[in-house]
Amino acid sequence: MEVTAEEERQVEEQVERLLSGQGSEVSLCDVGLELSKPATLRKNVTYIVCAVVFNEKEEVLMVQEAKQDCYKQWYLPAGRASWWDRQSSLPLRGRDILRLIEYGLKYHMNPWHAVTLPLDLSARHVVQRLVLVFVGAEEQVWVLLVRVPAPHLPSAAALRTHAVTWAANMVVQEAMPSSYYDHEVSTLGVFSLQHNGRQHGRTDGVLFNTLVTMVPDRVQRDEDGRTVDWPAAGTPPPVENPRYIWVKVQKKALREKLMEMTKNTSLLPIHSLY
Repeated sequence: MEVTAEEERQVEEQVERLLSGQGSEVSLCDVGLELSKPATLRKNVTYIVCAVVFNEKEEVLMVQEAKQDCYKQWYLPAGRASWWDRQSSLPLRGRDILRLIEYGLKYHMNPWHAVTLPLDLSARHVVQRLVLVFVGAEEQVWVLLVRVPAPHLPSAAALRTHAVTWAANMVVQEAMPSSYYDHEVSTLGVFSLQHNGRQHGRTDGVLFNTLVTMVPDRVQRDEDGRTVDWPAAGTPPPVENPRYIWVKVQKKALREKLMEMTKNTSLLPIHSLY
């Protein structure tokens, strides 16, 4: 079953909406749902929200613990607040915040992605929806789709044993297992995220709309084990699972936008602690 011109148009319009920071409901999850449990706050999922606030002098706002014996206990946000010039000696509870401050300052000085706020759309699981692209040698762009019930962008549930970004690897392994180890699968960043959390245990999940690239591993080995540089591929690797299909992007503006974003990432980055 091939994708019709009308279905291609609908998919391209959806990709354009995601690139602009919008979202849409996901009615089903294509990969990993059977290994994932619905997200329930204070039971199997925790979201940590952090703010990095600067003033006109590029000093960062710090809050001091009210008391040492209050550590890990619940209370309303309270404590002595003061601006820190990032140079003076300061006893830090943990050095993990330094990287956040560094990235916050870089973004404050030169924003490289649009402001990204949660979209008011519900999700039951922690899910990643992929705009998974392959860029060919002649600057043609393909997007991987799931065929049924109608052609759509693949989605995959997060697993407790893996990083959120592993979702892209699961999709590629299912779609084209023979090509998986010959390609690098990279989650470049987040277009937008969807969450509302109004119904405890039913809408505590979050959906990340992400850009993913599949790039041939240029360094391969010949039959004697010697390293060989392989030429750039003109087309994506063949799909082995009939659930999936590659679709070439026809709209020139969208194709150029996707190529630009894969080369000069202007997205909210996503990092894993695994």
